[in-house]
Amino acid sequence: MYQTLLVSGASGGLGLSLAIGAAKAGYRTYAAYRDTAKIGRMEAALAEAGVSATILPMDVQDMASIEAAVARILGETGRIDVLVNNAGAGFVRTLEQATEAEIDWALDVNLKGVMRCTKAVLPAMRAARSGRVVTISSVGGLVGQPFNEVYCAAKFGVEGFMEALATYVGPAFGLHFTVVEPGGITSDFNANAMKQFASGGGMRQDEYLPLLQSYVAGVQARAAAGDAGEVGNYQTPDEVAEAVLAVLADPNPPVRVRTSGWAENFSRLKTSADPDGRKLRDSIVARYFGKLPL
Repeated sequence: MYQTLLVSGASGGLGLSLAIGAAKAGYRTYAAYRDTAKIGRMEAALAEAGVSATILPMDVQDMASIEAAVARILGETGRIDVLVNNAGAGFVRTLEQATEAEIDWALDVNLKGVMRCTKAVLPAMRAARSGRVVTISSVGGLVGQPFNEVYCAAKFGVEGFMEALATYVGPAFGLHFTVVEPGGITSDFNANAMKQFASGGGMRQDEYLPLLQSYVAGVQARAAAGDAGEVGNYQTPDEVAEAVLAVLADPNPPVRVRTSGWAENFSRLKTSADPDGRKLRDSIVARYFGKLPL
């Protein structure tokens, strides 16, 4: 049983559901936040659920902040058994309209933030020859989608990053790496993405406008459907958290996993040959190492 768990972006939505679910499951849980204004909401949610977790500051865009959080956990527990890379942000805008600063921000939060947090915990996990890194990706890390090319680029990067670690750091040092790929989640994530979209000028009067209007209408219709079946792609944070906790309970966890039937169907053309990623991982290990030297 893995004992000490750190989840990033735990001030609301999926991250907060994960913190509560992990605490209920018996993990010594560290719930990281960036926005101090949300601490009260975190404390209230934990109290309502009847569980305890340590709330600590950690900004995935600041390596010093991450290292301080990891050092605190190691000082208090001596180990980090599970890292859940949950922090992320949506970004909806066609490439032609995106500024360089917006592109840098989207890639930094969604890709480099995952890299920073993983880098910070790997030394302790490697020394312990034990640990799991679970990263919340998206079906957008498997399938490119309209007006999401920058976001998808970041999530495709996350998928490659985790796949690569799973081919040598995992088997050599007893670690496990898994990407979790939801469809939509009914949380602040989408609302925040729309706020970011509006702050960048919203819908502009150009040739992309009718395409964008059609895209947004479809997103809103699926969100209103609010189910994980064929009609809509949205799950609750608790439903996705349950899927993550199932991965943590699996002694031989997958390299990748979708969290709903909708997500499975949406990405089936990409995943049907190797749904959980184990075959590809094992073939790469065999190709490059035959037998690992460690």
